Amino acid sequence: MAFGTYKEVVSARATDKAIQKVAQDGGIVTALLTYALEENIIEGAVVAGNTEDPWKPEPTIAMTADEIIAAAGTKYTFSPNALAFKQAVRQYGIEKLGTVGTPCQVQGIRKMQSYPFATRFVADKIKLLIGIFCMENFPRASLQTFIEGKLNSQFELTEKMDIGKGKFWIETNEETKGLALKETHGYEQAGCNICQDYVAELADVSTGSVGSPDGWSTVFSRTDAGADIFAAAVEAGVIETKPMDDVKPGLGLLEKLEAGKISKGKDECARRAGMGLPTPW
Repeated sequence: MAFGTYKEVVSARATDKAIQKVAQDGGIVTALLTYALEENIIEGAVVAGNTEDPWKPEPTIAMTADEIIAAAGTKYTFSPNALAFKQAVRQYGIEKLGTVGTPCQVQGIRKMQSYPFATRFVADKIKLLIGIFCMENFPRASLQTFIEGKLNSQFELTEKMDIGKGKFWIETNEETKGLALKETHGYEQAGCNICQDYVAELADVSTGSVGSPDGWSTVFSRTDAGADIFAAAVEAGVIETKPMDDVKPGLGLLEKLEAGKISKGKDECARRAGMGLPTPW
């Protein structure tokens, strides 16, 4: 089944102007986590927080809506959020935890929940797991290399990064520049080349920009818990939605990109297997 198992897919965005201002696309991750926190569905969230070093995220335990909003925006490099779960539960005393991650992180979290021997009384505290669409992820040093070397821009002055319309985009306070995605190949994490999950199929709710207009996000409600929380947020006016059939470019583009990632992952797995290397698929 294309896109994995899901109950509903819509195009959506946060209605809060403060979230829209800092959000990557439709602000769905930030809106859902803040809504869940304010409604006591969760008591805190592990997010990819900012640090003093530019574009070096770190797992951050957010206990307020302001702390969640402060972490808004996609970071195209890795933040090992799972490292903070034990601290969130055992030191902060969080009994109901929310978090967000890439498809590979979501897979790892679900394994933690299925085989909790090393994470007893931690993994079962996760009550809202949001996944983000992901084609590939970059080491921080790689980002700096092609932002400075190929885009002739200053890494530390970059205020926003985005991927769309076949390019990797950066924004500074003075300009916006785009680099063709084919120019970024070879800079991604090696593990991305064998990944076959583009839309975070195992999340409660998964979201990303592809398929929706600018400023909106495509959102899959996947589990009962995810569907209930998302529907409640919509009913409360925290999120507004449109049917996917009413927006462009629609699910056709998303399906094309998903199929491409799966095909690429299978090919790379076969290549590595032919060399006698282990693969997870």
